[in-house]
Amino acid sequence: AEHQHIRYNPLRDDWVLVSAHRVKRPWQGQLEKPPAEDVPRWDPSNPLCPGATRANGEVNPQYEGTFVFPNDFPALQPDAPEPGDSDHPLFKAAAARGVCKVMCFHPWSDLTLPLMSLAEIRAVIDTWALLAAELGASYPWVQIFENKGAMMGCSNPHPHCQVWASSFLPNEACLEDRTQRQHLSQHGVPMLLDYAEQEARRKERLVVENADWLVVVPYWATWPYQTLLLPRRHVSRLQDLHEGEKDSLASIIQRLLIKYDNLFEVSFPYSMGWHGAPTGTYLEQDCRHWQLHAHYYPPLLRSATVRKFMVGYEMLAQAQRDLTPEQAAERLRNLPEVHYK
Repeated sequence: AEHQHIRYNPLRDDWVLVSAHRVKRPWQGQLEKPPAEDVPRWDPSNPLCPGATRANGEVNPQYEGTFVFPNDFPALQPDAPEPGDSDHPLFKAAAARGVCKVMCFHPWSDLTLPLMSLAEIRAVIDTWALLAAELGASYPWVQIFENKGAMMGCSNPHPHCQVWASSFLPNEACLEDRTQRQHLSQHGVPMLLDYAEQEARRKERLVVENADWLVVVPYWATWPYQTLLLPRRHVSRLQDLHEGEKDSLASIIQRLLIKYDNLFEVSFPYSMGWHGAPTGTYLEQDCRHWQLHAHYYPPLLRSATVRKFMVGYEMLAQAQRDLTPEQAAERLRNLPEVHYK
């Protein structure tokens, strides 16, 4: 807790520098603007609201629950042409096809997941699982991710996430596929199932838990209050969850996100995403090495206005953090589970 050291991340096969003493240094850097507290519940100019007109002229239905529609500015399209042949091994390109969807969590713009009811969060989980199964029937990778808050690049104050399905396995998926496969081969147990059992027993990095799930600040965390959401049983994909596990998932997501908001009494920004076994043609392959999990990457470090920047040493050498994962976990663990609002 007092001296710098490096920790190994077996999921990414890399290292992070832990320098806990640096959190004591004075801060004269950039201060972020706290998120607006006066977001209108419905705004006709907000393209994610029920009944609003989007940039392409489409009019949203008067939806009352979750709402999924094709991204009007997709990063991936299903009919992209093949790139030309490379004339040198240092100049490679390959085809990239897919679909991008936007998923609204709720019709009200002033609600976020921690302020929703358990039934409303469960509806979000059901839609996630449905999209993972539908898109996964054709595409090898379906990335569900949420960027919450302007600080994390979210351009719209409305509770929503994105779902990108791609014809290729992205870098992080390839890396986690390799490391988890190696762990199962060497140790005979899926890496993150093994890890969850260890963290449940040790408890020093545990944030919240229930009968089916646990949330920890991972031993190798990079971001200050980064967390990892893990099932207790071996499950490879979101669509493989039992009904009871979806209910308990709604509960643990709500508990975690309430703690995040309570940390600095602000609508806590983060990027989160689900990782599970590849789909498409991989559905017929042995993917026992995969364990479903969700990553939460929040940028805030000291307060609602001071964030962690990944620059300099982090970009040119390796990741570095300013407080230990155990300190972060203890602080999150001790926060109340009643929202400050």
